Amino acid sequence: MVPAGHGPEECIFCPIIARRAPAYLFYEDPTAVAFLDIFPFTRGHALVVPRRHVDRLTDLKDDEPGKLLASVAAVCRRMERLSRDYNISLNQGALAGQIVFHLHFHVIPRYDRRNPFNSTSRPPLEQREALELVGLLGAE
Repeated sequence: MVPAGHGPEECIFCPIIARRAPAYLFYEDPTAVAFLDIFPFTRGHALVVPRRHVDRLTDLKDDEPGKLLASVAAVCRRMERLSRDYNISLNQGALAGQIVFHLHFHVIPRYDRRNPFNSTSRPPLEQREALELVGLLGAE
């Protein structure tokens, strides 16, 4: 169940999925879309978002988790064009760091051993780099 104030009407991802808001999309299938995070931890940090608005993993219907995981795996195969090492992250609830209350997986490429999650600043994604990454990640 989606908490009050966290429904599709307030969601920043639902307009992206419906193509009413801009985003750097590079993958889509019947279950999910993937786009670049605009405040990336690392180059290529992406979000995989189910098309249907749900707040939490536990809100998915019985047949949906497998399909969503297949979408995450497809995005990871593309992410390996940037790095064979990456984190997959899911934050559930405000105390766990969830900021947007539409279920989403982070796929975060790693390029060295430094911990990108300790950074106090996450500079915004620049359009030039975003378009380059969409070109690298978008083609089959």
